[in-house]
Amino acid sequence: MSKSLETLGDYYKRLSHLHEKDGEHVLVEHGTSHFNISPRRYCDFITPYNRRDFYKISLIVGKGWFKYGRHELYIDRPVLFLPALNIPYSWKCDTEQQDGYFCLFNQEFFVGSHVFEAIKKTSLFKEWSKPIIFLTDVQLCTVTTFFDNMFRLNNSTYFFRHDALKSSLAAVLHLALEWRIDDLKVQEQSGTVRLYRLFDELLSRQFPLDSPAYPLEMRTPADFAARLHVHVNHLNASIKAVTGLTTTQIIKGRLLEEAKSLLIYTDWTVSEIAYTLGFDEPAHFNNYFKKNTKSSPLQFRRKTINL
Repeated sequence: MSKSLETLGDYYKRLSHLHEKDGEHVLVEHGTSHFNISPRRYCDFITPYNRRDFYKISLIVGKGWFKYGRHELYIDRPVLFLPALNIPYSWKCDTEQQDGYFCLFNQEFFVGSHVFEAIKKTSLFKEWSKPIIFLTDVQLCTVTTFFDNMFRLNNSTYFFRHDALKSSLAAVLHLALEWRIDDLKVQEQSGTVRLYRLFDELLSRQFPLDSPAYPLEMRTPADFAARLHVHVNHLNASIKAVTGLTTTQIIKGRLLEEAKSLLIYTDWTVSEIAYTLGFDEPAHFNNYFKKNTKSSPLQFRRKTINL
């Protein structure tokens, strides 16, 4: 495992004793959709201080210490925890009485969902937002119902369980948005974070792409810097400071997400997708896609559609 980044594979190796079923390990295939949910009564008492490359939402009923980025907070009442991918965090239980749930899902779980496209344009999972929502008794009862349902669905043989899981997860995220009243306001943020937030909003606003007739307008750091009226070096430094990633890495990651959605949910040709995403040649798009997914666009389309 990386000293600073935990992958889904790392996670399942670290907690194999919790997730093995009938002696079988949980396998996470690269580039495929993944979702899992577990009761927190089986959680470790100390989790490592790392960034994750997957989403993790926790319904925490129990006392303990959170370290999130540079901040530490003692939890003594029920909370919903929705951390940003790029912020390292750790949890240390203070009592043996722990309850609730935690669910894991990756970027691919979002692919093709208009609900999640809308969610990604909000403050959820963003570096500038506060990740913890303290819950009233009524809110705890409401959100527990959805976690109970996700846990039931995840262990069922219902044919449409994946769609049902997405619906329940979307409901939890919308509740988080509805209840969130303590997000950092723009004027409360540092200049570095404000610039990253403006960049993120510009990037998210471009998706989903609707037609090959309207190709992507901004796809390079220089494009975004020009729109934000800052020098590209300043933009790059700010984004690196906030996320630990380069501007190019973030843009290319978002392009890859959109490429997967277009391959699965449209009948556009690979060439149309390539040009719409701003690639000069379909071959460049093919090489980029294969480098990041281990399969060509056509192989990915055939494999996903035939699942």
